Amino acid sequence: MSSKPRILIVEDEAAIRSGLIDVFTYHGFKVDSAADGSDGWHKAQRGPYDLVLLDVMLPGMDGFEICRRLRETDREQAIILLTARSTDEDVIHGLSLGADDYVAKPFSIAELVLRVNAVLRRARVLPGGATQLELGADIRVDPGTLQGRRGDELLSFTRREMDVLQYLHAHSERAVSREELLHKVWGYANALALETRTVDIHIAKLRRKLEPDATTPRVLLTVRGAGYRLPPP
Repeated sequence: MSSKPRILIVEDEAAIRSGLIDVFTYHGFKVDSAADGSDGWHKAQRGPYDLVLLDVMLPGMDGFEICRRLRETDREQAIILLTARSTDEDVIHGLSLGADDYVAKPFSIAELVLRVNAVLRRARVLPGGATQLELGADIRVDPGTLQGRRGDELLSFTRREMDVLQYLHAHSERAVSREELLHKVWGYANALALETRTVDIHIAKLRRKLEPDATTPRVLLTVRGAGYRLPPP
């Protein structure tokens, strides 16, 4: 693969697509693009790409469906959704399908480039890398395979979900704030000024996987006014 990061931009509006190609080429990316969902899906399959930037509203196949298919075949692929539909339901749906983040239209170019670079950094958060995590009495998680077990039930995670678990596990002696997770896991330097529900939705997704009853969490706790915490093993 080229030393330049490769990005696929799937956007049906020609002016926006052309502008994004120029911006990311200027910032040192090798850029491919597609003008509709079907072409975007075929190019994403052929890859590999360091990141796929997906508009949600696309002819042929929408960005949600492309995201779902990509995540089924590759749990490590970095994906950011571009959406003019920034309602809670659409944001939750997109992140639940496995997107790393979303950016609402209209967006500033500076913020979009920042978010792309932050997602690409994907800093590993535990020294020694893929140490198996023990969460509670019957949950075992393997960061190397992005899988785990709760009793006899097999669990599967995205890379971003695993990054969150690893960071919380490494700091289980205290609560970790939403802003700290945005800074340390997502790589956003100025997390306090960032408007995004990414952390909240990833926590909700993790609870559904880890907790038999997510309404009364025992494994992934919310500490009022402080953040989130995994109890020490």
